[in-house]
Amino acid sequence: MGIQIFQVDAFTKHVFKGNPAAVCPLNEWLGDYILQKIAAENNLSETAFFVKKNDIYELRWFTPKTEVDLCGHATLAAAFVIFNFFEDSLHSVTFETMSGKLVVEKEETDLLFMDFPSRRGQPCDLPEELIRALGEEPAEVFLSRDYLVVYESENQIKRINPNMDLLEKLDSLGVIITAPGDEVDFVSRFFAPKVGVPEDPVTGSAHC
Repeated sequence: MGIQIFQVDAFTKHVFKGNPAAVCPLNEWLGDYILQKIAAENNLSETAFFVKKNDIYELRWFTPKTEVDLCGHATLAAAFVIFNFFEDSLHSVTFETMSGKLVVEKEETDLLFMDFPSRRGQPCDLPEELIRALGEEPAEVFLSRDYLVVYESENQIKRINPNMDLLEKLDSLGVIITAPGDEVDFVSRFFAPKVGVPEDPVTGSAHC
């Protein structure tokens, strides 16, 4: 059995930049065990698998350790593969996913835009384990699927060296740390050792 695998660098115009995702087009779904083994062997933060059903594509995402319910860069990567290698006349692709229908549109400039569900975090108490894992006390903390930890300066974000063992024990999928940027609106980093992604280069779903 042969399976095509594409590797796409999302969120960038330059090779070896951005966030790489593997994309595997399938004619029909394989067993979860096989999908997980493929993702583990790819050893990227996400491997996307899609199957076309009528006019939409069913899409699933796997980290090296588990399936996840939402992933930004691998969704863009899957759309890029469809637009460029399967249906070059399309200007919009709809994915059916664990998080509902997701739409990616291609502009005339070939830029891709996607509409993602909002995951508004709620203010929460600051877990002691989170402070110990990050090593610095933040200004604010919010919780949705992930902890969103807000600091006061870009320098704090740069110098944090998290304890991955402690992060893995938290009651969230991942941890986003963010602060106002010195020359941009904000800076952020994303850690998800629980699902096999110690630190993700760029995380679309962290900005939902």
